[in-house]
Amino acid sequence: MHLLIAAAGSGRRMGADRNKLLLAVHGRPVLAWTLEAAGAAASIDWIGVIGQPVDQPAMAALFHHAGQPVTWIEGGSTRQESVERGLQALPGDARHVLIHDGARCLLSPQVFNRCAEALLKGGAVIAATPVTDTIKRVDSQGVITDTPNRSELWAAQTPQGFSVSELREGHAQARARNWVVTDDASLFERLGWPVRVLDAGPGNIKVTTPFDLTVAAAVLAQR
Repeated sequence: MHLLIAAAGSGRRMGADRNKLLLAVHGRPVLAWTLEAAGAAASIDWIGVIGQPVDQPAMAALFHHAGQPVTWIEGGSTRQESVERGLQALPGDARHVLIHDGARCLLSPQVFNRCAEALLKGGAVIAATPVTDTIKRVDSQGVITDTPNRSELWAAQTPQGFSVSELREGHAQARARNWVVTDDASLFERLGWPVRVLDAGPGNIKVTTPFDLTVAAAVLAQR
């Protein structure tokens, strides 16, 4: 199983002056925790980190946390372009790939393994969790227009697992049709290809804001 870790973001929403994955949480950078979990997953045979050149020295210094060799991949200007570059950098024998956001640093090795197992059984899969809030659809004026049925709603997370050949085709179609998506599962959805959800639980948060850092630190302190 091959794993691509998306790490080419910024600290804009965090209000930080650097990539948020290099910010400290419970004594170590966010990315270090992500790498540790990935390296401890028995299903993962190869890890690539997709980042920006400015962050390469700092991120490479953390690669030992994975406990196995990590390949550096230069990312693009968007997440979509970065993942596509990651796919291009996979070894020639790669047949299945997991895509994971480096900011989801609380994920356990067991969830990596569960996603890998589900993927190898056939079809695409994403980690997700059922929505517990009541969701409102709102127009441009801030007025509620609809309340979707909560029982049908899941919050998409990562890892997201795919056949390498199919995901490459999805990204090729996105380029040809000028699609812009925020996760790779959306490409499959637009093409009518099925994607299953795997319940990863509510703890697989994405560290995006200062509050998220506080929550992540509290969770890690209890492990």
